[in-house]
Amino acid sequence: MPDPYPSEPSPALGKNRQSRKSIIDRILSVMRREPEDRQGIMTVLDAARARDLIDNNAYGMLKGALAVSDQTAADIMVPRARMDMLDVNEPMTSLVPKIVEMAHSRFPVYEETPDNLLGIFMTKDLLRRMLNPSLSLRDLIRPAFFIPESKRVNVLLQEFRSHRNHIAIVIDEHGGITGLVTLEDVLEQIVGAIEDEYDDSEQTIFPDGHNTWRILATTELPEINQLLACEMPEGEYDTIGGWLAHELGRIPRRGDRVTIEDVQFDVLRADSRRALWVRARRLPHLKTGSDHQS
Repeated sequence: MPDPYPSEPSPALGKNRQSRKSIIDRILSVMRREPEDRQGIMTVLDAARARDLIDNNAYGMLKGALAVSDQTAADIMVPRARMDMLDVNEPMTSLVPKIVEMAHSRFPVYEETPDNLLGIFMTKDLLRRMLNPSLSLRDLIRPAFFIPESKRVNVLLQEFRSHRNHIAIVIDEHGGITGLVTLEDVLEQIVGAIEDEYDDSEQTIFPDGHNTWRILATTELPEINQLLACEMPEGEYDTIGGWLAHELGRIPRRGDRVTIEDVQFDVLRADSRRALWVRARRLPHLKTGSDHQS
């Protein structure tokens, strides 16, 4: 009878142990290996998320941080045709209602033509004018920050931080203005949509001036039809954001505009996957059917 307690392991047992040790060594070698490219980094992130080492929020931000290094200012900018600008020669009495209605914190200011950009007006400077009514828009202009279309978004973020700017004017190789990018645009590429004062409410439609509404893009079409007394065409979508994507033939971007009947829809905010906020504005005496610009 063989000894049940051999003093030395059998050759077969030693071979099995060596085989297992070899497999473990290979696994540890892969885990210790530094990623060689971006796909390798994504593989590590995917594995970390699968093992619950990071949550969905951290996972999304890390992916967004990687993505911005591939993006340029031209990829995320608001195109020139959709820029809200102020004419320096327009009286402040007529500018103030426009500034309030458009509800931006900063506006590019031009003289005579939009290509002749003088600088940036900050809405908070209206308080200065309240204290000193003699101040004109020209007196309140601040220097503009110009960047090329090819500027990398990750580099732009660093420049926003170092220069303490929140808005940059994008120019082409000939010096012409092609759009603008804000700090919020850049941050949303990393962290996703930034919530505002409307986001904690169950309400999805908010009055935003005369015959104008701010609408969460997830609002369903029957609510839109009831509010605006229009007939949104039926299709493979349920929300205003889905309808906009169908009309545009792509994911909506900030600044996109679609008009149906006498209602104009402007995309106020969007991320890389969908529209987030839309402004609806009733246009007087306009019945054109569906038309869109991008």
